[in-house]
Amino acid sequence: MVWRDSMNPVAMRRVALVAPQVSLRRVLVEVADSGLVEVDRAVGEGGDGHVDGAAEELLRRMPGGPAAPVLVPDVPDLERWAREERRDLVAGEAELEQVSAAAVSRGSVGAVLGWMPQDAVAPLADRVAGCGGAVVPLRPPPGVQPPTLLAQRGASRGFSPLVETYATVPYVDVDPSVLAGLAYIAMFGMMFADVGHGALLLLAALAVRAGRWPRLERLRPVWLFLAGAGAASMVFGALYGEFFGPTGVIPVLWVEPLEHPVELLGVAVGVGAVLLAGAYALGTVNRFREGGWRDAVYAPSGLAGSSVFLGLGAVLGGVLMGWGWLTALGVALGAGGLVVASVGLYAAAGGGGAGVAEAAVEVVDLVVRLGSNLVSFARLAAFGLTHAALGLVIWQAATALADRGGGALVGAVVVFLAGNAVAFGLEGLVAAIQALRLEYYELFSRVFAGVGRPFRPWRVPTVHPSEVSS
Repeated sequence: MVWRDSMNPVAMRRVALVAPQVSLRRVLVEVADSGLVEVDRAVGEGGDGHVDGAAEELLRRMPGGPAAPVLVPDVPDLERWAREERRDLVAGEAELEQVSAAAVSRGSVGAVLGWMPQDAVAPLADRVAGCGGAVVPLRPPPGVQPPTLLAQRGASRGFSPLVETYATVPYVDVDPSVLAGLAYIAMFGMMFADVGHGALLLLAALAVRAGRWPRLERLRPVWLFLAGAGAASMVFGALYGEFFGPTGVIPVLWVEPLEHPVELLGVAVGVGAVLLAGAYALGTVNRFREGGWRDAVYAPSGLAGSSVFLGLGAVLGGVLMGWGWLTALGVALGAGGLVVASVGLYAAAGGGGAGVAEAAVEVVDLVVRLGSNLVSFARLAAFGLTHAALGLVIWQAATALADRGGGALVGAVVVFLAGNAVAFGLEGLVAAIQALRLEYYELFSRVFAGVGRPFRPWRVPTVHPSEVSS
């Protein structure tokens, strides 16, 4: 199913690129041009993964700076390229030497091992078949984690930079790109709540998507991210009745932030509780994928930590509602989670007296961090209040000048436009940073327990022989 595929990294396959020795170079040129395979490379004498070959030695002696490597399908002519100072061709051949050195030879047949996306195996096999090569799927080596490539389509493509900036998702984990992007957009919108400012951000995102301005081209892959942030700002702005400040252009659909700050703070903490619950759910699934039920049950970011979190919520709910049974249930659930987490932390520490001390410190940290993380979401309301207060100051200053009439009307327009420009830039930057901070420290710290290895395909483009001077 499409939605299920979007929640997982791209499926990888271990493959062998097999060809007769006489055709191996030609096959590898096609593989390099395709950019679909992360190939295993030879380990040099110094253990640095670099092998010195004829092209590499020649490249060191050639004048000039670095050049982007390229390959030609034909047999290389290193001496001629050196005379013509074609560093790009020599550099490409040096790249090919590194890969060829890792080839496994059996008689007249050679093979290079690597990883590639599973859905690209058949197209690459068709491509290299014309050169006498084959792509042979293999079983992955035991204990070796495949490289991670996040989905490059739809919303996953637009939101994946948010996750990749934090860490490489382990191959077995859930890809949280879409969920993380939606959470970020919601948090940003709550802090940058203004229909007018959100509309400007949405228009900027559409301009990025249109691709008419070269300077904005690098932002095009994340245009959907920007559009979502703008739309969320418009939604919350409508709820708060903010349109370039409290101008009265639109009615208040829910609450005026400056009139009901306590209510807004409570909602912000409630939103944080929902997001933390989602992070614990994803963390539990990831711990199960990484290490089975043992990790899922005992990990502080698994069922043990989830029980403490749910227990705390039940206690708070029981106290507020006056339901003693709910409070007792919360205490039992939280205490059980702490006991299970303590056992897991003690085992992870290696046991003994040092293990007891380390587990005790970790349990205290678990409780303290949970409370501080939950309260940290109050900034969703705090910065939303700041945005509303700044909009109010700008609007009052502009209307005060406008009431004087005459030339003061020009000053009112200047104050309104300049003030909103400052608010847009300053508050937008603050909201973006604070939403990122909540995403990384409060949410991702529970979703991820380790990091994966990024997929780095071997890519060296091929040039036509006619492009090589004779």
